[in-house]
Amino acid sequence: MISVIYEDNHLIVINKKSGDLVQADKTNDLTLIDKIKKYLKKKYSKKGDVFLGVIHRLDRPTSGIVIFAKTSKALKRMNELFKNKLIKKIYLAIVEKAPPEISGTLINNLTKNNKKNKSFVTKEGKKSILFYKMIRKTNNYYLLELTPKTGRHHQIRTQLSNMGSIIKGDLKYGAKRNNLDGSICLHAYKLEFLHPVKNERISLIAETPKSKIWRPN
Repeated sequence: MISVIYEDNHLIVINKKSGDLVQADKTNDLTLIDKIKKYLKKKYSKKGDVFLGVIHRLDRPTSGIVIFAKTSKALKRMNELFKNKLIKKIYLAIVEKAPPEISGTLINNLTKNNKKNKSFVTKEGKKSILFYKMIRKTNNYYLLELTPKTGRHHQIRTQLSNMGSIIKGDLKYGAKRNNLDGSICLHAYKLEFLHPVKNERISLIAETPKSKIWRPN
């Protein structure tokens, strides 16, 4: 079952559940693409193959907004928006330790280790910029609002871990213990962009998971 946030003739936007795989990998598990194509095929009684373009991705244990293109025109134009950093992205994360300041900007160089599928802060890596703001304490953890200005591999997970504010459940980046459902407490919460065809300003929000850890005390 998929949760549709927005849909028109050009785009479909999903609130991805943690554990959903956006694109096929070596596990050969059913992907979010498969689920959406099935949904569109049934909804519009399509007999042939359904076009669905992948614009961006979220890590498998991460939840939140993912946009897909229903036409090649929308795919091309949305890719340009992402490439030119014209998409405003806001994430929420629950972390084990409060950041040193209420708000701030993290600037690090990140290098991806393909073998480990993990990124590290290094001297020679790609420049990565992340704004953070602490929202509140929640269930003995801390809720942060995050705005990445670059789009590096595992950027948020790496930079928060390097700061000492490890995302709850993120064992790969040093969390004390895993979440029982296999998730990490990182959620793609909001996207703002200019519609690639209609030329209208679009602002979309994905509700956080129903787990009580996302709710205040």
